[in-house]
Amino acid sequence: MNLPASLEALIRELSRLPGIGPKSASRLAFHLIKADPEESAALARAIVECKSAITACTSCGAIAEGGLCPVCADPSRDRSQICVVENPRDVLTVERTGEFRGLYHVLGGVISPLDGIGPEELSISPLVERCERESVRELIVATNPTVEGDATGLYIARLFKPLGIRVMRIAHGLPVGADLEYADSMTVARSIAGRVEL
Repeated sequence: MNLPASLEALIRELSRLPGIGPKSASRLAFHLIKADPEESAALARAIVECKSAITACTSCGAIAEGGLCPVCADPSRDRSQICVVENPRDVLTVERTGEFRGLYHVLGGVISPLDGIGPEELSISPLVERCERESVRELIVATNPTVEGDATGLYIARLFKPLGIRVMRIAHGLPVGADLEYADSMTVARSIAGRVEL
């Protein structure tokens, strides 16, 4: 049976979302067409508003509405510690543990020569500037436990140790090859508590 073009288009767009296959996209689409028009309109509005309002934090690169993210804007955070992560989602993962009270820095990826990503493509220069400008004593590298994540951590350690900044790596309580985003809060908390110096 051929579906109406507008419904096919909605299913196609929904199936482009991460973790949503064709069957899930179809279920969501049928839910949306049966839903109250106000409910569908509210969802569409929320997507458009979020897309236009969310920016990168001017200090750390995490998600923000405006200049600074809530963490960077919080004066009670420990400004001598910076947790270095791959992407903004990782900030949320670490925050959920409640174990870290410092600041963050989002690299925007990891060093991956096979993919043509070197240190210049990452947000490492702004991290150096932050550490020179602020009284940072410790960096905690919380990249994913992959070859690329480890290589990025070692690069950061070699770059910052001569500056007198302690560089730590979160403990490998996370399985090798896993994404930080999908780890449970207890595992991430133990990893931060058991971090090791690089």
